[in-house]
Amino acid sequence: RAYNLYSTQSLFRAAFRRGHKPEVIDHQRCNLIIEQKLPQILYEGKRLSGIDAVIPRVGASVTAYGASVIKHFELMGIFTPVRSDSLLQSRDKLRSLQKLSVSDVGVPKTFIVNNLEDLPRMLNYLDGAPVVIKLLEGTHGAGVILAESKNTAISIVEAFHKTGQKVLVQEFIEEAGGADIRAIVVGGQIVATMKRQASEGEFRSNLHRGATAIPINLTEEEERTVKKAARIMGLDVAGVALLQAKRGPLIMEVNASPGLEGIETTTKTDVAGEIIDYVVKKV
Repeated sequence: RAYNLYSTQSLFRAAFRRGHKPEVIDHQRCNLIIEQKLPQILYEGKRLSGIDAVIPRVGASVTAYGASVIKHFELMGIFTPVRSDSLLQSRDKLRSLQKLSVSDVGVPKTFIVNNLEDLPRMLNYLDGAPVVIKLLEGTHGAGVILAESKNTAISIVEAFHKTGQKVLVQEFIEEAGGADIRAIVVGGQIVATMKRQASEGEFRSNLHRGATAIPINLTEEEERTVKKAARIMGLDVAGVALLQAKRGPLIMEVNASPGLEGIETTTKTDVAGEIIDYVVKKV
């Protein structure tokens, strides 16, 4: 929504350099008009028209309305590489893992507990602690906690439940060594990859939390897994996060609005340009 965000600026410049006329539109200020066979969007008092494509950048806290705005553009016949249904699906961590797991894509062993009385037995399913506890919604590593013991895990889950928040509990992949891989997929092709390493004393490998990153080449198995995950989630533009485990690559999440700063800076790849070129081709 903010014009000066790195990812927004990168996409804007990439489009402008290619001779297009980009506009930054705050989806929270879009007013949706619903009329028989005449969907319209009013923005700052004017009807949006003459648009060939939209590239959604929707924050996690405003997913629902952002998806509604995207749907309206779809109804107006305007191309978007991130469709409304795919955005909603990718933002729901539980449903995403459910869909990936039955599509023969490796994911960490995970459970969501609805009855706290079952929690001790469910932790045994993950072979005990340590375990990773995640809020169903969260970005940049917020709401992700490593519980070193079974009692700590129980206390944390109970605390979240008391505030009405459901959490996922996942196995801790120790052999990953606090590192993960991020890959950007555009139009079914991987355009940039990097490996992020958590800082000392931290298990979360988010760059916002002091992690470091280097470019990396994926194995054939990792490439297949990344492409398949983006395809299953129905995203033409996606950021895919995976862990390197002994049993093979494990998908952690598929992001419909991946940040571009870290991966463009690390890999020196014009990811925004790849996105613009793909969108122009589709239009």
